Amino acid sequence: MRQVVIDGPHSAKVIDAPDPAPPGPGDAVVKVELAGICGSDLHFYDGDIPVGGPLSVGHEFVGTVTAVGRDVTRFRPGDRVLTSSVAGCGHCDGCATGDPVTCVEGPKVFGSGALAGGQAESVGVPAADFQMIRIPDGVDDRSALLLTDNLNTGWIAARRADFAPGATVAVLGLGAVGQCAVRSALLLGAGRVLAVDPVAGRRQLAADFGAEPLEGPTVESILEMTSGRGADAVIDAVALDATLDAALSAVRPGGTVSVVGVHHPGPYPLPILMGLFRSVTLRLTTAPVHQTWKELLPLVTSGRLRTDGIFTHTFELEDAPDGYRLAAARNGDSIKVALEP
Repeated sequence: MRQVVIDGPHSAKVIDAPDPAPPGPGDAVVKVELAGICGSDLHFYDGDIPVGGPLSVGHEFVGTVTAVGRDVTRFRPGDRVLTSSVAGCGHCDGCATGDPVTCVEGPKVFGSGALAGGQAESVGVPAADFQMIRIPDGVDDRSALLLTDNLNTGWIAARRADFAPGATVAVLGLGAVGQCAVRSALLLGAGRVLAVDPVAGRRQLAADFGAEPLEGPTVESILEMTSGRGADAVIDAVALDATLDAALSAVRPGGTVSVVGVHHPGPYPLPILMGLFRSVTLRLTTAPVHQTWKELLPLVTSGRLRTDGIFTHTFELEDAPDGYRLAAARNGDSIKVALEP
């Protein structure tokens, strides 16, 4: 089969790879019909997180089940499914909460080295009864693909921002996760969402869905829009040192900073004293994807939480290097790129 690998900074390639092994008793094999390039994949591509050799990438994928192990009870070949980006064993106390990040055996992310990536023609899925969910009728592949990671992450970012109805929420970074956080915060009752990004096209998309766009400088702009008090909550969907500094400075005393962006592996000099004196709550979250499905699926199927406008480009799998170059440019015309085997 054909598979995308990253083998160094700014080097994505499509290679021939072995087909997935026949599924074990609780596992499945999925023929991939659409995969996404995530901002987390770009950390490998940009070289922020070094790879030790060709790394099979991609933790966002949807497709059709082609084979299941003998102990799989919820799925059969032909089922159209989406899979959580983070995998757990499916039977421990942590997985029982619907949060594989707390898996006692340790969580595994597709396309990070622990499991083969979904930017491929086919992929093996462990603990299939836990990992996967059928895609409801009426949910298209792009909406389903967002439910593997980005929409869940934006939703939980807003949930854990812990704001009251009518509050002012600032979202830093308007890539796919930031756009999902904007829409989630508004649906969860934010009175205002201040959307911050240096790229005009991304600000415009957020404005089209009800946000108030801000170009920056971040702290000064948010303070100006809140009469000097600061936002009730700030969602950081980027997690650079600069955006973390801005989030902690732009949140009001007693407010919450909710971080879902992926920081580079190095340390961050957390301004503890400022946070202490201002009673700031800091929350850092990898989305519990399974937990969020019960809330998000009805919202997406009913149209209350819209997913349109986030996927802007689709490339054939063979053209993945072009897709990565576009995604890494982070321009206003490209919010999120899909790959189609």
